[in-house]
Amino acid sequence: MRVAVLAPVAWRTPPRHYGPWEQVASNITEGLIKSGLDVTLFATGDSLTKGKLSAVCDMGYEENRNQDAKVLECLHISNLMEKATDFDIIHNNFDFLPLTYSGLIKTPVITTIHGFSSPAIIPVYKKYNSKGYYVSISNADRSPELNYLATVYNGLNTEDFVYNDKPADYLLFFGRIHPDKGTAEAIEIAKKSKRKLLIAGIIQDENYFKEKIAPQLNSQIEYIGPAGPEKRNALLGNAAALLHPINFNEPFGMSVAEAMLCGTPVIAFNKGSMPELICDGKTGFLVENVDEAIEAVNRLHHIKRRDCYNRAFSKFSSDKMVSDYLKLYEQILDS
Repeated sequence: MRVAVLAPVAWRTPPRHYGPWEQVASNITEGLIKSGLDVTLFATGDSLTKGKLSAVCDMGYEENRNQDAKVLECLHISNLMEKATDFDIIHNNFDFLPLTYSGLIKTPVITTIHGFSSPAIIPVYKKYNSKGYYVSISNADRSPELNYLATVYNGLNTEDFVYNDKPADYLLFFGRIHPDKGTAEAIEIAKKSKRKLLIAGIIQDENYFKEKIAPQLNSQIEYIGPAGPEKRNALLGNAAALLHPINFNEPFGMSVAEAMLCGTPVIAFNKGSMPELICDGKTGFLVENVDEAIEAVNRLHHIKRRDCYNRAFSKFSSDKMVSDYLKLYEQILDS
């Protein structure tokens, strides 16, 4: 089977620090190659893969701001679509824009919907409801207007994470610095719990960081910047818990699964996909507000870290994700 995997071109695939869609596209690509498939990754020129790489740019537009994002996206997607006949199936991890080519080619396109930036994009998906093959990354992140083939949870390379049964005492916020992700709420939880908090992630909202985060930084509340793969395992594994007080209906939450793979429980606001990732009271706590999160911090001793690891390993491994996608590919090609 010849497979084309279309990644975004904002960041490198896999990303150096931030880039969840790129990370999933990489995990799919490398997992398919390990399964013996002939795979071409369409991504930035600096991307890393054991398969074939096709690129129209040296770096992503978030890492080289001299490029026009929309122009790069058009060149990137058309590069694949003009080679569509070379493949048995195209796996789109690049949102809705590639669908506009799908009526012009014969190669089937399976699209992993990594969330909806806004309801305004749904009409494009609706237009290709009968032709496209849509996969959601959680049951919570589904539009009632779309037809879905399946839900496939994002999968992680389990060998990249080390289980740690003897963590330090700090709490961790791991994600982009943005109101949606609840960085300020994590600080409030840590302060009222009298616990040290480490904050790791890219600053996506500069004003939010300057107004809500920077003034509160001190020896207790520490911002350590973006954390790539080389720092991620130690940060997550040594944390007493990951704080995930999100203010939006998050489609998945990679850091939640990553933390649990290290044995680290997660305290999350009960929104979006969180009930699908976290077993309340067993692998962390689902809470409604800051006060409930503070109570959860005081109940962390009830969580067995091995339970966190076991759930993440069984539900959110790259091997399971790739196996699920292979079944879908075969189903599409046999239809």
